[in-house]
Amino acid sequence: MTAPNAEKVLILDFGSQVTQLIARRLRESGVYCEIHPFNMTADSLAAFAPKAVILSGGPASVHEHASPRAPQRVFELGVPVLGICYGEQTMCAQLGGRVSPSDHREFGRAFLEIVASCKLFEGLWKKGQREQVWMSHGDRVDVLPPGFKAVGISDGAPFAAIADDARRFYGVQFHPEVVHTPHGAALLKNFTHHVAGCRGDWSMAAFKAQAIARVRQQVGKGKVVCGLSGGVDSSVVAVLLHEAIGDKLTCIYVDTGLMRAGESEQVVRLFRDHYNIPLVHRDASALFLQKLAGITDPEMKRKIIGATFIDVFDEEAHKIGGAEFLAQGTLYPDVIESVSFSGGPSVTIKSHHNVGGLPARMKMKLVEPLRELFKDEVRELGRELGLPDDMVKRHPFPGPGLAIRVPGEITREKLDILRKADAIYLEEIRNAGLYDAIWQAFAVLLPVKTVGVMGDMRSYDHVCALRAVTSTDGMTADYYPFPHELLGRVATRIINEVKGINRVVYDVTSKPPGTIEWE
Repeated sequence: MTAPNAEKVLILDFGSQVTQLIARRLRESGVYCEIHPFNMTADSLAAFAPKAVILSGGPASVHEHASPRAPQRVFELGVPVLGICYGEQTMCAQLGGRVSPSDHREFGRAFLEIVASCKLFEGLWKKGQREQVWMSHGDRVDVLPPGFKAVGISDGAPFAAIADDARRFYGVQFHPEVVHTPHGAALLKNFTHHVAGCRGDWSMAAFKAQAIARVRQQVGKGKVVCGLSGGVDSSVVAVLLHEAIGDKLTCIYVDTGLMRAGESEQVVRLFRDHYNIPLVHRDASALFLQKLAGITDPEMKRKIIGATFIDVFDEEAHKIGGAEFLAQGTLYPDVIESVSFSGGPSVTIKSHHNVGGLPARMKMKLVEPLRELFKDEVRELGRELGLPDDMVKRHPFPGPGLAIRVPGEITREKLDILRKADAIYLEEIRNAGLYDAIWQAFAVLLPVKTVGVMGDMRSYDHVCALRAVTSTDGMTADYYPFPHELLGRVATRIINEVKGINRVVYDVTSKPPGTIEWE
């Protein structure tokens, strides 16, 4: 990965479920950073040349056999190092301290008492203050390495924050990257800007210019094909590449028959008519429905959709002729996941992504201009490129489309019913001015039918479930607390206007880290 400026912070990942949030907080403060596995080689460290290093949290225990360690070279680079939770513990163990199991484990909200000053706290926290923080540890540091002092304590951790100002090494037992530590983002900014001296001048405008330059350099005189899905990521890729290489780009939109109401028409209208981008529109809905007939297993559905999509896309790409590059909307979380600590340097990824997973027969080189960005940064880039607001703010939509919102067998009739219900739901959310306050909202056609009374007649029809979640990062989600009046209005409209549904329910499940989709 090529960094867009010379000022880079390195985050070494020890497997914490919230490591990505560290990177997000740094990017939000204008500092470019990358996440790499904890076992990064000395040569890779040297090539990266970080301005500072952050060691993430993780699920392991330092005192256990074969637990992960930071490369010793990290502590010899002469740059500031911040250890978070497990990162603090391995730093202490590697530099001559001791970590032991704790009799007082801390999980959740805790309070940090500031007992001494240090450069990490300057301008933020003073001796004697108590700060709310978020803890998640069963071990604790009980002997500090030479040169360190305690600067913060908690009920369960005598060394909840430690500092070696001379070497600019710091450790915190809590997680500053999560919102449950109210001043955590400010602490991270203190580390990058005040301790490490980062300017914080990484901007999306600069990224746009550099990304366009990199695409031009990579592609040269070659031709590129880009798969449009109607979502934010592929749309931003298409407009960015069109600005970079013009008519050397051809977009291919494969209509799987699993799209939302009016989506295919919107894609064609925006990219072919408005942007004047060469666009191939292939209606393959009959083929996809044929392949999915009788399939009920959700993972099998995903695999069939993915394989069929590649076949159709490959067929259309060959018709173009001379295209040697394929553009994809790969995002940074996809890249991180594909080389995560938990799976090691692997290509094991979510089954609805395709990070570096092109079939060999396609023989095309990848162009992935967004692989350094998080989702919210992609939206910001879309605004820089002048994409319409309704496209930039569009809720995430999964690769398999409505197929994973119809549990059980997929039929054209079920898809038509779901499309109508989903359109009504989103229309009412927009009418209420709530669309932008929600991360993702969608309807699901449940694989059950119920008996109901409609007017003077009994009906035996489908149940429709509605879901809407809030999320700041796409990793965790909580249900959106709709006013009852709105839910009542949506339910009434769906039952009255959509033949085939006689009951509507609202899903109030919260989701832990991971997918916020239905299946």
